[in-house]
Amino acid sequence: MGIRRIAAVVIGAALLYWGYRQFGWPGVAAVAGGLVLWMLLHFTRLMTVMQRAARRPIGHVDSAVMLNSRLHAGLPLVGVIGLARALGELMSSEGEQPEVYRWTDPGGASVQARFADGKLKDWGFQRPEADAPTER
Repeated sequence: MGIRRIAAVVIGAALLYWGYRQFGWPGVAAVAGGLVLWMLLHFTRLMTVMQRAARRPIGHVDSAVMLNSRLHAGLPLVGVIGLARALGELMSSEGEQPEVYRWTDPGGASVQARFADGKLKDWGFQRPEADAPTER
């Protein structure tokens, strides 16, 4: 469990305690309702991203150049899937860290990204090799 998850649980418990101390049980109910709303918003965003990605072939993106330009270190995997609007093609072994995914556009250009613990570490852009010039 990461430090952010532990911090979220501690902050949630502190908010519940604050609600009880300030307003009693109605305060706990109000804070609990706010926390549930926050969790539902995150769940809805995740489901929306996954529904869009499910409609497209795995590993395909409209423009690898545009995807490459919008990536930055630390972006979560769900964020990259949202930008690509498709699941990436898994290039590493199952369960291996770092995870490596690739997205390819119709022109053959591709973006290959490495994720460690669900966060984007680095990525590379590769253009298709140019065909050798033909002689006439």
